[in-house]
This record gives sequence, C-alpha cells and structure tokens, in this order.
Amino acid sequence: MMQQSTPMHARPEYANETLQESQYGSAPQRNMGYPERLISKVGGVFLGAYGLTRGSLGGLLVAGVGGLLYHRGSTGICPVYSALDIDRSEPSPGPEIIRISDTVTINRSREDLYQFWRNFENLPLFMRHLAEVRQTDESHSHWRLRLASGLGSVEWDAELTEDRPGEQLSWRSLPGAELHNTGTVTFREAPVGRGTEVGLIIVYHPPGGRLGITAAKLANPLFAQMAREDIRRFKSLMEVGEIPTIEGQPTGS
Repeated sequence: MMQQSTPMHARPEYANETLQESQYGSAPQRNMGYPERLISKVGGVFLGAYGLTRGSLGGLLVAGVGGLLYHRGSTGICPVYSALDIDRSEPSPGPEIIRISDTVTINRSREDLYQFWRNFENLPLFMRHLAEVRQTDESHSHWRLRLASGLGSVEWDAELTEDRPGEQLSWRSLPGAELHNTGTVTFREAPVGRGTEVGLIIVYHPPGGRLGITAAKLANPLFAQMAREDIRRFKSLMEVGEIPTIEGQPTGS
C-alpha cells in the first residue's frame, strides 16, 4: 500500500532544501533558526551594499563579508556552530526596535525639499544602497535594494502613511518584507533664515529575539553611518546640484 505523503508547511523560500537533503544524504544539517537566518541575510545585504559603495579594497572586503553572511543565512548552516556541535535551529522570542536618526541644515526652502523627496523615485539619487524605488500609485511604492555582486537584490513594497506638504513624509514597509521598517523625514525652517532643517528617522524591527537584537545593535553603527552619508548627499545634491565623489582621484579623504 502506498503511503500518502503529508504536505509540508515550510516557508516557500526554504521549501526545496528538504528535497535537496533527501537527494544528497550527506548534505550538512541546518543549525540556525529562521530568525537568525533572516538576521544573517539582512546583515549580509547591508554589508554588501555598503561595501560596494566604498570603491576601495576595504569596501570589497566588507562586501565579501556581507556575501558570506548572506550565504550563511540562505543555507541555514553556520560552520562555527557545526564545529562546536551547536544547534540553534529553534525560533527565538519576538523582536524589538532599533531607531536611527540624523538632522542636517540645507540652504533650500521647505517646499523645494519636500517636493523632491515626495517623489520617492528620486531617493536612489542620493541613497547609494537603493537600486530603485518605483511609485506604483500615489501612496504605494516598490523598493529594490542592491546586494553584493552576484547575489541579486532584495525587494519590498511600502506605503505612505503621512503626507504633510512642506512639513513631513512618513512611510512603512508592507507585510511580507524581510526587514520590516518605517521612515520619517521632516522639514522645518532653520533659524535666522539659514534654510531648512531636514530630520531623517529610520526604525526597523529585527526578528529573532535577543539574538536578533544583538546582531542589529552590532550593525547599528554601520546603519547610522549609512543614514548620515545619505542625508549629507541629499544636502549636496540640493545645494550644488551634484554629489561630491573621490572616484577617479588618486587620493581622497
């Protein structure tokens, strides 16, 4: 009598792994839980994207580390855990929140800056880790983040949650995003007619309980640096019409 197989309720992105392991019995066993895998993949994405924007040997090394982290998360196999006979394949408790913020003064009017940012398709002009943002309607957009070379990209959908012309824009990722995130940019008159104070706040919700929070806090300085660089590129773009670069120069600081 033929046995009726029981349907698998695994996440779609990992559905083929069991088949691969059954075909190749000697395949290493996964020793990482889904939340930790997700943290490793997200960390790999950001390290890869950040490293590729450096244009230097050090940047390539950072991108390489990002690629290794992404591969670790994709396979669910940590060589260190394997060597120490550690199995953390069980899920961890729920997530907490990490918040990054920065402010810069730009010598342009609130209305000009708001109008430029309101078209989210402009964001990749100064956010170097973004490959594309595409408006799908007045309040929804599709975002694509570039990964390290050969690893493709990560994509998600977002919605505009608050729109106060000349004052504030807020958005958030829709359910299904690998890294749930929200963002807010504010525009306020600077003192003594010095232009506009632009404040950027990014909040993300790393999965994986204490492990996820630990990984996120370790990456927090990197994310904060990326946010600072993005908002200062925005300042340069709006004040002088271009973003300074040291590419092609023999030296730079």
